[in-house]
Amino acid sequence: MLLETLAVLYRAIQRLLTLPQHLLLGGFERIFSSSSSAMEDDDEADEEINELLNPDSISKDAIPVIPVFVTPTARTTPIHINTTEPQTVRSLRKFAPLRYLSESMLEQIDQQTLHYTVDSVVFIAGERTEYAFYLLHGSVELHPEGIFPYTVNVGSPQAGLPLNSGFLCGSTVVTTAPCIILAVSRIFLQRLSQQKYRYTLGNEFVKSNLPRDLPNNRFFADFAHAYRENSLSLPSLPQVASRLKQALQDPDVTIIDVINIVQFDATIVAKLIQVANSVFYAAEAPITNCHNAVIRLGLEATRRVVMGISVKHLFYSQNKQLMSMMQSTWRSSIYLSSLCYILAKESKTVNPEDALLAGLICDIGRIPVLNFAEEQLDYSPDLRELKSALPFLSPPVGTLMLYNLGFSADLINIPKFSEDWFYESGEEQLTLIDIVILAKLHSYFGSKKAKYLPYLNTIPAYVKLNKGKLNGDFSLNVLHQAQARIYEAMTFFS
Repeated sequence: MLLETLAVLYRAIQRLLTLPQHLLLGGFERIFSSSSSAMEDDDEADEEINELLNPDSISKDAIPVIPVFVTPTARTTPIHINTTEPQTVRSLRKFAPLRYLSESMLEQIDQQTLHYTVDSVVFIAGERTEYAFYLLHGSVELHPEGIFPYTVNVGSPQAGLPLNSGFLCGSTVVTTAPCIILAVSRIFLQRLSQQKYRYTLGNEFVKSNLPRDLPNNRFFADFAHAYRENSLSLPSLPQVASRLKQALQDPDVTIIDVINIVQFDATIVAKLIQVANSVFYAAEAPITNCHNAVIRLGLEATRRVVMGISVKHLFYSQNKQLMSMMQSTWRSSIYLSSLCYILAKESKTVNPEDALLAGLICDIGRIPVLNFAEEQLDYSPDLRELKSALPFLSPPVGTLMLYNLGFSADLINIPKFSEDWFYESGEEQLTLIDIVILAKLHSYFGSKKAKYLPYLNTIPAYVKLNKGKLNGDFSLNVLHQAQARIYEAMTFFS
């Protein structure tokens, strides 16, 4: 079953690569009903994506060419700059991620409003900036390098997101009508991320709060109580994985030490030999034993194999419907980990093996939630409500689970930040969290959710990779390489 579903995913990625760049990066401009149930939404999305992914339906003649845009040499001076009448707290809460700041922080934030006439240049791609920009009035056209231009109008969903939030401008913005732009100091992004990043107080773990707007029913009340009282049943890693993880924390660990740990687990040994004999290691002589397999793979690849198998075994339920949700999450995790691996290789600042593991454990918080649903013998939760709530429950629960499993601080925070699009580390180099955020956003290309997500060129992580030139060709290349990684994963996890 798992191999079949992975094969479907693999073929879908093959077809996705035939889509025009403006569809890939700009999101599909189709309007989907938000009133449908979660499960109906998924079915409709599958139908829409299958239609769009059909290569026969895409005419090469119909694919438009990116229009030539001559980048201006200088910004336009605003006709008026207002620094004495700041936006109210209520007005600021209309914008993400400003709405997550406390009232006192919003009152103290450095802000100004810039007034422009039509055809003014607000900022230029590649320029350094200390501000995040929002559209208060009018409309603007954004010109990312190598990507189709797009328009943002006041009142549209995209107007609630920043036009730019990175330390470099990810596009050139030109007004298409008289505009008012809100410029807010980017320091708030870093403060917000640092506040969210902390997960310990002294040596004591501090759990994140669950979302306040959970469905008001017995299941979610019971789950919230179990979470608060530390009575959730959290899965544990197999003994071999735990021992290996602990051993690799020792800088003096040797290959012989690793072999002595893994050689008694037949499943892991078989997978190590399989990977060592794969085309990715281009070996002439076949490997037939654990000792030679670990030597050929090295410590990092051996760790990846062991942790990958161990994490996979956690996605299990005896309930058929819950198992289907587990499998869906695992498939998404494989795709995400492949994207993380390729993006990390491109960045040359993040270990690709760490990035791959980060992608696999990104949504691991769904496991305790689904396990808790299976444990309720006297009643069953509404699966539609459960499915819709998973994205909100998974981050805090995943952070708690990874802490209990003894993962490093960088990995513990991955579930919490994986969809925090405006995360700002304060560093100009990519971090592991940045890689996961970029991979997550790439993973939604072609889905109905893309309509409500920020454009790639507007987030802080964008300008840190490839010097802010993460254009359509680059993303297509990433997806092509991820396709090969998915094929490897299909073979590995079959």
